[in-house]
Amino acid sequence: MIYWFYEYMLKRQITELPGHVCFMISGQDMADAPENLFLITSWCNEISDFVFKHNPSSKPGIQGLTFHISTPVPEEMTQYLPAVRKIGNVSHLILHTGDKEEVAGNGMDVVVAIGKSGREEITSCIRRMAQDHVLPEDVDEKTLESYLTFQYTPDVVIKSGGNHLTDFLIWQSVYSELFFSDINWKYVRKVDFLRLIRDYQSRIRRFGK
Repeated sequence: MIYWFYEYMLKRQITELPGHVCFMISGQDMADAPENLFLITSWCNEISDFVFKHNPSSKPGIQGLTFHISTPVPEEMTQYLPAVRKIGNVSHLILHTGDKEEVAGNGMDVVVAIGKSGREEITSCIRRMAQDHVLPEDVDEKTLESYLTFQYTPDVVIKSGGNHLTDFLIWQSVYSELFFSDINWKYVRKVDFLRLIRDYQSRIRRFGK
C-alpha cells in the first residue's frame, strides 16, 4: 500500500516528460533481466497516459524509447530476442541486430540496438557520403545527420549500475541530459524510473549555450 501511494505521488509530481529516453545497458544486464525492456516500455506508455490525463495542456508524452545493448558479439543475444520482440505487443518495435532491421507493432517507437557503435555509425556515414560523391564543401551538420542510422536526439540518456557510457549515439546525444543510477539494471523498479523522470523536469537544458 505504501509503495503504491509513493508511486502515485511521484507520478503526480511529473508535469513535463522527455520526448525521447535512451537506456544504455550491457550484455550482462540483458542476461540478468531481459524482461525489463518490456516493463520499462510499459511504464513509459503508462506515465505518458497518466500525465496527459491529469495535465491535458501538457506537452506530448514520451514519443520514443531506445535500448542500447553493448555486446561485442550480437549473436550472443539471440536467446533473448523473444523477450525483445514482446515489446511489439505494446509499442512500435524497431530491432537492430548487426546489419539487420526488424519492425513490429504499433504505438510509441522503441528502438533496440544490439552491439551498435557510435563510431561505426559515423564511419558508415562518411563512407556512404563518399560513395554518393558528396563534395567536401557540401558537408555540414545537416548533411551528416541525414546519413545517420538513428536520426533522433534523446532528451535523456540513462545508465544504470555504473558511470560508464558507451559511444552509442555519440553525435545525437551531445546535448542530452545524462543520468547515472546506482541501482543495477536487474533491480530497477518503477519508482526508480519515475524519480529519474521527475528529476529530469527540474534540469535547465542549455543545449550547449
